[in-house]
Amino acid sequence: HQWYILHLIRLWKVQARYGYDRYQYSQEYVLHHDYIPMHLELPIGPRLYTFFVYLSDVDQGGETYFPRANDTKVRPKKGKALIWPSVLDEDPMKIDRRTEHAALPVEKGLKYAMNIWLHMY
Repeated sequence: HQWYILHLIRLWKVQARYGYDRYQYSQEYVLHHDYIPMHLELPIGPRLYTFFVYLSDVDQGGETYFPRANDTKVRPKKGKALIWPSVLDEDPMKIDRRTEHAALPVEKGLKYAMNIWLHMY
């Protein structure tokens, strides 16, 4: 699946960065936003979208939580993908605060995931 996703990014000719996550029991990623202000000064520009793929099922916990989007919690399921904006439609240089999110603690099992951040340039 990783090869296919990276191949699509090359076809679309967009700038992207990616990373992998592994969460064990009780591990989490606290509330944060994928928008990084200093990216405005770099040739890649701001992160426009985050494409997030669950690479494993999780027995319990490990949801991706969006408190400013109606307290939405997405349960990890292998192969499930999420995409969310980091910036506003009307001004892609400004943060969209609705997509602040957290990885809730894994209560049982392991969580594997991949992030792909699509940049403006």
